Amino acid sequence: MNLRSVLISLILLLSLLAGVYFSTKVSPPEASIQYANMYPAPRDLGDVQLTDQQGQAFTAEQLKQHWTLAFVGYTYCPDICPTTLASLNEIYPELQKIKSEYPVQVLFISVDPARDTTERLKDYIAFFNPEFIAASAEHAVLFPLIRKLGMMYGINDSTEDGNYLVDHSASVVIINPQAQVIGRFKPTHQLGQPSISDNQKILADMPLIMRP
Repeated sequence: MNLRSVLISLILLLSLLAGVYFSTKVSPPEASIQYANMYPAPRDLGDVQLTDQQGQAFTAEQLKQHWTLAFVGYTYCPDICPTTLASLNEIYPELQKIKSEYPVQVLFISVDPARDTTERLKDYIAFFNPEFIAASAEHAVLFPLIRKLGMMYGINDSTEDGNYLVDHSASVVIINPQAQVIGRFKPTHQLGQPSISDNQKILADMPLIMRP
């Protein structure tokens, strides 16, 4: 092999190596979900039979064609519920800007049907955002639904005087447009603050979760 052939081969090799190098630089690795606890497989919610703040039936059909951020609580909650709803309202405009075939909706499920009447739910949720959905049902309907969401609640105090607390999970659950639970944002714990899901972490991960 003469010198000219060697030089041509060397130039071709260097060109190939340069192409590989720059292709890795131009195409960075795809961003991944950082904060949400995603489940290995979607969980079907099955039959959903709630009543919303307008007195209308809220079923699995209202979950379809939307990405839903669901939260469990009650209107008399002294800290976690109002803080979480205010936090979700803060990022709601940005959530609506995420490019997706299906928009984001926020669902607040009351697990205190005895006190959280339709009218009270309507006034309560409107204080945070009139576009948010608030819904509830009798305990016989709520218990299995909340379990399917991967959440829990319980009333340990006497309810006779109407002044009682309800223990409940504080995560924000992610429901896909097929009415399936796919993950959740767990609450973060900060000294002296209610344990709620970090809204900036939600905002960071939702575009990745919602991508086609």
